[in-house]
Amino acid sequence: MVEHEGHPAVDKRVVSFDSERLILVDEADREIGHASKADAHAGRGILHRAFSLFVFNSAGELLLQQRAASKPLWPGYWANSCCSHPRGGEDMDTATQRRLREELGFTCPLEYLYKFQYHAEYFDAGSETELCWVYIGTSDASVRVNDTEIAAWRYVKPEALDREIAEAPGHFTPWLKMEWQRLRGEFANRLPGSDEPPYRRREA
Repeated sequence: MVEHEGHPAVDKRVVSFDSERLILVDEADREIGHASKADAHAGRGILHRAFSLFVFNSAGELLLQQRAASKPLWPGYWANSCCSHPRGGEDMDTATQRRLREELGFTCPLEYLYKFQYHAEYFDAGSETELCWVYIGTSDASVRVNDTEIAAWRYVKPEALDREIAEAPGHFTPWLKMEWQRLRGEFANRLPGSDEPPYRRREA
């Protein structure tokens, strides 16, 4: 059940570029070089550093975004609050706050939870091959979306998101589903507003 929805976009700046220099890493997250964003996502992709942010309001609802139709990978899919990459020479604290400002128009304190490696292919358009750092935060700031990145946004209760993912998993990005399962399991006691048992994976 959607508690709130948001559609107005007041920021139209282009903030993503194929030429961005991303940080290539090995499986231990050691920096080994750089590649353009386009090259890092082409074909099966090249392992690079990324981050994924889950921002809740004080009522315990999670801010979700629907990816813009212009996105080359997973356009129109629902994703978590914000996800992107640090650029070459940029530390994670700087990168996460920059991207919150660029996409959502606010910043907030973030708590690091864990990092993991994953690979997901989007038809023949390219892949995500990432070593991703996962953070949570809380904010009641006004949302000002960038419509070059985000088609729509909404807040949702954790229990409602559990049901939505179970009923329509194809509406959500693969990283959101992987991360949310772990947040609702291993990190359930760190999430605000949950009053039901942690999310449990449903076997096919």
